[in-house]
Amino acid sequence: MKNLQSTTTLQNGVKMPWLGLGVFQVEEGQELVDAVKTAIKHGYRSIDTAAIYGNESGVGQGIREAIEETGITREELFITSKVWNSDLGYEQTIAAYEESLSKLGLDYLDMYLIHWPVEGKYKDAWRALETLYKEGRVKAIGVSNFHISHLEELMKDAEIKPMINQVETHPRLTQKELLAFCKQHHIQMEAWSPLMQGQLLDNADLQQIANKHGKSVAQIILRWDLQNGIITIPKSTKAHRIAENANVFDFELSIEEMEQIDNLNQHHRVGPDPDNFDF
Repeated sequence: MKNLQSTTTLQNGVKMPWLGLGVFQVEEGQELVDAVKTAIKHGYRSIDTAAIYGNESGVGQGIREAIEETGITREELFITSKVWNSDLGYEQTIAAYEESLSKLGLDYLDMYLIHWPVEGKYKDAWRALETLYKEGRVKAIGVSNFHISHLEELMKDAEIKPMINQVETHPRLTQKELLAFCKQHHIQMEAWSPLMQGQLLDNADLQQIANKHGKSVAQIILRWDLQNGIITIPKSTKAHRIAENANVFDFELSIEEMEQIDNLNQHHRVGPDPDNFDF
């Protein structure tokens, strides 16, 4: 983990950057295009979007413009999208993949995820992801917002294990049990909302650790993710924040500091509980 291009190797041998840009709640438009371009120019190689975000076209435009302006290749990037709940099902999921590709203007995705574990639907969607993967149309497949119970149920019938589980993770929701399960099964965990949508940025304990390292609270949290072996995708549209979030490879948290952050856990979610959602 030396810099922004540092990767972890997924169970199928595909390399995925440890840190990427999330674009949840960023609307289509110039701000989005500029954020994607800024991130890539700054050295980010991983961009995470989803069908339901309604911004795949803008992400695609940002990618194309960045490639044009920097000379990096598509193969150097790692692009993730997700199938939405209303499209779960074998045929529907394959059609949703085609639509995401079309909006992004790409020939393939590096990662495609099932966004939520909708009861009675996610297994058919997983079969579709397995088909896309076996056909070489996507480099890696995974899930998002899956508890241990969902993963166990999925793996009963799955030919291919999920390579990623992207879940809400931050110091108020440390997900230690899920992380241990994922590590045991070689499923890479990835954090969405790593900064708890900004709610932790004035936390006194985190501020104290940040002061010690001459870093921001956001940088401390992102470093904590990485040292836990968790991929992290903080969202920002501001150039200085995009740069700041990436500046986490030149220091290390001590074991005591890691434990201090772990102890902030309250099992507190800012998003829905995957066991109890109705969308």
